[in-house]
Amino acid sequence: MSETLRFWLERIMTVEFWVEALSAFKDLGPLAPICLALVESLIPALPLVAIVTINISAHGAILGFFYSWIGTTVGSLIVFLFFRRIVKHRLMPWFSRSASIQKALDWVAGRNAAVLFILVAMPFTPSSFINIAFGLSDFEESKFIKTLIAAKLIMMFGLSVFGKTLSISFTRPIYLLLAAGILAVLYCVSVHFRKKHGL
Repeated sequence: MSETLRFWLERIMTVEFWVEALSAFKDLGPLAPICLALVESLIPALPLVAIVTINISAHGAILGFFYSWIGTTVGSLIVFLFFRRIVKHRLMPWFSRSASIQKALDWVAGRNAAVLFILVAMPFTPSSFINIAFGLSDFEESKFIKTLIAAKLIMMFGLSVFGKTLSISFTRPIYLLLAAGILAVLYCVSVHFRKKHGL
């Protein structure tokens, strides 16, 4: 791998890169913050909490919330539909040889819409795994999409409260403790459900 390619791969994995990108494309209006949240679904290494906070700081609590919700929902749908419509129907015989893929399918087999809703609503759940696993499974497509949209709404609300509290803390430091508390609660609940459902 060349040094240039390594440099850019490392760059796009940083929050600073996407902050600069958001600033550079601010003339695009809502498209920039929506794409910023969407990219997180495609590059799981990016921290969604930081992205939502950036959108809240740049566009306010309400617009930042909606832009983030639309972006992360569309991104998850792209991943899900790619694996459902393309990988599952055209490449599944090859993918089915993988032990990790079979493990993911076995995991989905014991899950219903209620479990899916809770896991997607938790901000520290590995969303990329869920999108891929359910995309390759026989889980009803329309049910997945409806559950995803509703669960992402709840998740974005929680992250937006955190993001707004964090942005206020820059001028009122006492709110930093509240922001940390919100993040800790979200993390602990996510870890609990991940352990409960074998993630």
